[in-house]
Amino acid sequence: MVESRRRVGFGVFAECLLTGVWIALASVPVVTAPAAFAAGARHLRRHLGQEAGGIGEFVTDVRAAARRGWLVGLAGVAAFAAVWTDLQLARAGLPGGRLAAALGILALLAAAVTVLRAAAVWEPGASWRALLRDAARRTLRAPGGSLLLVCGLALVVLSAEFLTPLAVPVLGILAAAAVAVEERGRAR
Repeated sequence: MVESRRRVGFGVFAECLLTGVWIALASVPVVTAPAAFAAGARHLRRHLGQEAGGIGEFVTDVRAAARRGWLVGLAGVAAFAAVWTDLQLARAGLPGGRLAAALGILALLAAAVTVLRAAAVWEPGASWRALLRDAARRTLRAPGGSLLLVCGLALVVLSAEFLTPLAVPVLGILAAAAVAVEERGRAR
């Protein structure tokens, strides 16, 4: 029994790492990152439900999620650019620059958590607008889960800082964390 549990746990961990590689590859065009996370989360949900699924289903899900999901990715790139500009203005010493940068970072984190939560529950045919609206509510109403996802984002950043290739498989763990946060919320 204990050995079986251990084997299942290692299997899920290995699937998360593999999914992270898939997410990283599908996110190369950057604007496809939300679609890649949605496909990765769906793959992990299938795996946990002991349903068949592999790279073919992942690619199909990325294509389906990217049909409108690329707009979410584009908005994310624009938000990142705005926060980067705020940080540069703060470094230049402009009045109010530090406050603007701090607020920008908080808004960017909230947006990233919202996108992760939306991606965690994405299904083919779902409207990204509706997913994001519902995810924004959950982000604000369930701060514990949101904080867990912020810590997951920090883990990805720190992994990239320590050893850049390590950030690739950690993306799968972040997708698994988003799925777990959403499942935890449903259970309540």
